[in-house]
Amino acid sequence: MKSIIKTVADEISAVLSSISEEEAIHLSRHLRVAKRIFVYGEGRSGLMGKAFAMRLMHGGFPVYVIGETVTPSIEKDDLLVAISGSGSTGAILQFAAKSKEIGAKVFLVSTNRESKIASICDGILVIPAATKYRRPEEPSTIQPLGNQFDQSVHLVLDAVIIGTLQTENQDSAYEEMTKRHTNLE
Repeated sequence: MKSIIKTVADEISAVLSSISEEEAIHLSRHLRVAKRIFVYGEGRSGLMGKAFAMRLMHGGFPVYVIGETVTPSIEKDDLLVAISGSGSTGAILQFAAKSKEIGAKVFLVSTNRESKIASICDGILVIPAATKYRRPEEPSTIQPLGNQFDQSVHLVLDAVIIGTLQTENQDSAYEEMTKRHTNLE
């Protein structure tokens, strides 16, 4: 078991070391200027999106997860952060196109820079990880399906939030985040 854990950790380290800092900073800038942030992904990518949305909320951002009953309409100057390993998920393509039509910005987190969704986005953060499709350009993995992509997305988006929230007074920022953490536990 220990060798499997080490292999998974090594795989994720290799993916993370290949992330474009410029793309991560571009996403951070979009987060900072958005009127409101909407997050969407399907399956495990959607779960990573919900974790991202939770941390954004802790950071004081007005954020919604598409598909939840309390999610309002997206508007001009809002930001949709779409998570799709393939970059071709049908519902995400529809939501991205509708968001652009309304005047919102769209940022894609994906492995596929050449995808249909990427072609209409304002930015992309490429996660060079394996997906369930196992395209030739994807790295090898011992993990099933899109595990490598999902795990990498979670860590990269957490790092983007940390970078976005960095201030001179980290203790104060941490206290503010703690205040926003649920107290109905």
